Amino acid sequence: MKRTTRILALLLAVVMCAFIFAACGKKNKRETLVVGYSPFNEKFSPFFSETAYDQDVWVMTQLPLLTSDRMGNVILKGIDGTKVAYNGTEYTYYGPADVTITENTDGSVVYDFTLKQGLQFSDGTPITIDDVIFSMYVYSDPTYDGSTTFNALPIVGMKEYLAGMDTKFNLLYGWGKENTNFEFWTQEEQTEFWTKFDAAVLGLANEIVDYCRAAMEDDELPIADCAGLWGFEVDEGGTINDFIAALIEGYTSDDGKLNLAGMINTENAGSSVDDLFPGLENYTTKAITYGETAPSITGIVRTGDYSMTVTTSKIDATAIYQFTMPISPKHYYGDNAKYDYANNKFGFEKGDLSSVRAKTTKPMGAGPYKFIEFKDGVVYFEANELYFKGAPKTKNVNFLQCMTDDDKLNGVKTGTIDITDPSFSSSTIDAILIANGGKMKKGAVKGGSLNGKTITTNTVDNLGYGYIGMCATVLNVGGVRDSAESKALRKAFGTIFSVYRELAIDSYYGDRASVINYPISNTSWAAPQATDDGYRVAFSVDAQGKDIFTSGMKAEDKYDAALEAAKSFFKAAGYTWDDAQGKFTAAPTGAKLEYDAWIPADGTGDHPSFMILSEAKQALAKIGITLNIKDLTNSAELWTALKANQVPIWCAAWGATVDPDMYQIYFSGDGENRAGGSNYQYQIADARLNELILEARGTTNQATRKALYKQCLDIIIDWAVEIPVYQRQNAIIFSTKRVNLDTVTPDITTFYNWINEVENIEMK
Repeated sequence: MKRTTRILALLLAVVMCAFIFAACGKKNKRETLVVGYSPFNEKFSPFFSETAYDQDVWVMTQLPLLTSDRMGNVILKGIDGTKVAYNGTEYTYYGPADVTITENTDGSVVYDFTLKQGLQFSDGTPITIDDVIFSMYVYSDPTYDGSTTFNALPIVGMKEYLAGMDTKFNLLYGWGKENTNFEFWTQEEQTEFWTKFDAAVLGLANEIVDYCRAAMEDDELPIADCAGLWGFEVDEGGTINDFIAALIEGYTSDDGKLNLAGMINTENAGSSVDDLFPGLENYTTKAITYGETAPSITGIVRTGDYSMTVTTSKIDATAIYQFTMPISPKHYYGDNAKYDYANNKFGFEKGDLSSVRAKTTKPMGAGPYKFIEFKDGVVYFEANELYFKGAPKTKNVNFLQCMTDDDKLNGVKTGTIDITDPSFSSSTIDAILIANGGKMKKGAVKGGSLNGKTITTNTVDNLGYGYIGMCATVLNVGGVRDSAESKALRKAFGTIFSVYRELAIDSYYGDRASVINYPISNTSWAAPQATDDGYRVAFSVDAQGKDIFTSGMKAEDKYDAALEAAKSFFKAAGYTWDDAQGKFTAAPTGAKLEYDAWIPADGTGDHPSFMILSEAKQALAKIGITLNIKDLTNSAELWTALKANQVPIWCAAWGATVDPDMYQIYFSGDGENRAGGSNYQYQIADARLNELILEARGTTNQATRKALYKQCLDIIIDWAVEIPVYQRQNAIIFSTKRVNLDTVTPDITTFYNWINEVENIEMK
């Protein structure tokens, strides 16, 4: 879409937010701060939230055990406050606790916590160290399946606590149909489970086949072809049972556990999880004790009403960040009657988090605001008068659900939204300039400013980066993820995508984003810099290892050179080249001449990487390779399809953490440790990479960790499952007319934004 067209649509749009705002406390607008948000999933739980937007909801209601400063460094002494200088100004950071860290000669580490006395939750209940212990045990439960990896820390006794217990589903599936041990369930229950299981996977496979045949308008499309369209390989002439076996194998982790819910959660196929496997939740949310299991975690020790220690068996650089967890009230998320520390009772029955899960949509804690309700697209908050820093200055805050960036911008312009975060694209910039007095002349905005009478703009580097991903189990040769041929195939695409990054990102963002060459956010201290030894532009050598580009090359020459290099990689992958036609005419076993690239660009091409795909499509067509661009109007389709291993190539962005730990995305499991939760996207499996990730976790020396992470990044680039694209800026815009900007968090950074000091914000 042309920028002028989009801006006109923006200025003329009738925004959904305007209708919703009628329910946002308009009668006393000076008492209400309205923040525009992208859609919520209503998982407002400090334990089970999945999106950044849902997370902000519970952040408003929670008090973290340890806080961080503007550079993302954890504050170890929060009770009396710690002074830290930033940008020439000294700021004092307060928190509810102090921690002393002792590294022992045997390699173990002791974290000694002291909690401030007199703190209260928003309902008036006193906060004690038992609430902290309760929270830690939730994160450590054998059935915990949220995104936090607290139970992966080397806390003394953690493995013994997790051992001997598992969900009924995992045990029934793991022990198989022929199991004769009926100590934990009856034979009838086992038969019922397998009847449901077989029906579920058969139903799923048939629905996928029906969907593919309908999509291809071919009622006789072979099952092997349907499986291929879904990202699975089945031999020619394969049956529905062969497809089922492939599905099960694809969703079975390295430790032998099947993610049935993830496999069935395939919206395009039709039926829901409950349709295909009624009552699945009854098998997956409660644990069965089948072997020896410890009643408590010996490394977590209560030393007083307001003190405790946590001991790890070795240094783990990520541990300190895990302790920024919220102090969640055990009387609300758990049950006081089930808490008795001396008798190994921690607020719930081990292996049963039903009380915690029941509060997923209604958070409660000791944060600056109290959650009231989520209704008609609005999250309503009310000031917590008991907040430890003092009652918030603005009584009410509403998080208003907006569907698009246009909605957000229009909301601030018309006065229905006070704070929001539109994508900081060139079109967004133009719209802000116009709102602040600029005029559109001959396709460009003249005048105006980013900070004016209507909108005030604050920008910071995004804690994350944009990328193009490729799944190793879908995009390979001969079904082998890590072969030289498979890597060459992915490098062929990576080389073409990479050469168009600068063109696309400059067009979409201008100087508000920059091209990056390693899959890590530039906000991280571990990100390689151009002046570092071994720094290299991503995908800048051909299949023979020779540099593709030379100094002073013009853009068109670079595009031609990249295409020649891509040809060398396709040939190395085993593709058949026809000199007469000047094209590839056949693909090696397991590979194709045609691939889909998925991109959530609203169906209009509105995405920073869309131009990359468009230019790559044209270039690849010259050599006989077809790239189909699948422009999604609903980004949820992408994440569902990724979990189903349906997507060979996709465009997205990673949100990063303060610490550059790579476990969550790239660790593939080593028998002793499970794979990271997001590893399913790339399906990367590299023993050396695993070793380096764990080694980097085992030291707090930043220089050593940076060197180790550089080796990790080089391995990831060699696998060619991720093309780093851009580091962008985030824009937070404020209503100049409604918000008292003098009360907004000063020196906002990537790690410290307006929500960190929301209690101070006042309205005009």
